[in-house]
Amino acid sequence: MRARDLAVEYETVSVGTDAVTAARLMAEHRLPALLVVDEEGAPKAVLPASQMIKILVPPYVIDDPALAAVVDERHADRLCRALEGRTVRDCLSGSVPAPPVADPDATALEVAALMAQARSPLVAVVEEGRAGKRLLGVVTASHLLERLLSADS
Repeated sequence: MRARDLAVEYETVSVGTDAVTAARLMAEHRLPALLVVDEEGAPKAVLPASQMIKILVPPYVIDDPALAAVVDERHADRLCRALEGRTVRDCLSGSVPAPPVADPDATALEVAALMAQARSPLVAVVEEGRAGKRLLGVVTASHLLERLLSADS
C-alpha cells in the first residue's frame, strides 16, 4: 500500500477561516482534525479537534478541573461563544509545526512513522510537480489502522 492509495479527500480550511465554521466542519463530519492550507492549497498546519475544545474551556477550569462541576449547564451551553470572532489562525497554538507530509509513493509504514513522530491524527499526501505542490488527499489514523488491520487478516 502506498500513500497515494491510502489518501482520501479531506476537508481543509485556511488560516482566515472563521473558527465557528471550522468547529462546525469538525463536528458535522466527526473529524479528528482539520488540515489548514495556505493560499496555494499546500498544507500549512493541522488543527486538532482537541485544540478547539481547549479554546472552549475557560482557563480557570483547565487549571483546576474540579471547578467544572460548579459551572451550571446554562453557562456550559454557551462555551462555543469563545470561538466567535476568531479565525483558525487564532486557534492554532503559538509555534505550529508543519503538518506531516508524505510523498505519494511512501509506504504505509512510512506514513505510520510520520504520523507517530508528529503525533498527528493525519498525514497530508502531496505530489510535487512542475506546477508546484498538489495535495492529493489525507491519510487519517483511523483509516490507516483500518487498512493495516484488513491487510493483516
